[in-house]
Amino acid sequence: MSPLKNVVLVHGGFVDGSGWQAVHRLLTRDGFQVSVVQHSTHSLDGDVEAVRHVLDAQDGPAVLVGHSYGGVVITEAGRHPKVAALAYVAAFAPDKGESVSALIADPPPSAPVPPILPPEDGFLFLDRDKFPDSFAGDLPLEDALFMADSQVPWGVDALNGVVGDAAWRFKPSWYLVATADRMIPPSAQRAMAERAGATTSEVLASHAVYISRPDAVAELIRHAAA
Repeated sequence: MSPLKNVVLVHGGFVDGSGWQAVHRLLTRDGFQVSVVQHSTHSLDGDVEAVRHVLDAQDGPAVLVGHSYGGVVITEAGRHPKVAALAYVAAFAPDKGESVSALIADPPPSAPVPPILPPEDGFLFLDRDKFPDSFAGDLPLEDALFMADSQVPWGVDALNGVVGDAAWRFKPSWYLVATADRMIPPSAQRAMAERAGATTSEVLASHAVYISRPDAVAELIRHAAA
């Protein structure tokens, strides 16, 4: 088989697709055709539909990549016929009938608690002052604070969105564990990767690994494409 040349990137909650810029740059330099989905994170159904529109436009098979909550989106959208491989980046990888709410319901006793504020009008935000340490501990403080101040509201409906048949049961998958993640515990990432039968690698990075270590993320995608 020829290596895949199409890559579709799906961001997680509280952020938008602009964080993929460095990964996009590395992959396009290698000749990949890279698409970045700008989905609202208001509901799982809406986000999956946005990804499907981008997949429909691909000129061939693609690697579908998800960070954080984006892993839920690609698990549902990944059944699309143009998806040949899945790549999870410090991401949720739910099974059939699971949601983010279900996956975070019973955290390990020693795991850091993400500083999610009580919902307002059906949307969630992270505590601005705690954002840098929890989400982006390996980024310059100015960059992390900008991310905190430019948060995208994450819908409670997206948090509670339940996956149908998990695409990783039908498509080969790869997983990058961020070992300094304070949003999704590394132990939980490893467990989800193992359950999915994913080819797994690890990198010392925060939850913002796609920004702080774009080289490691791009390398994972290259392996999936090959």
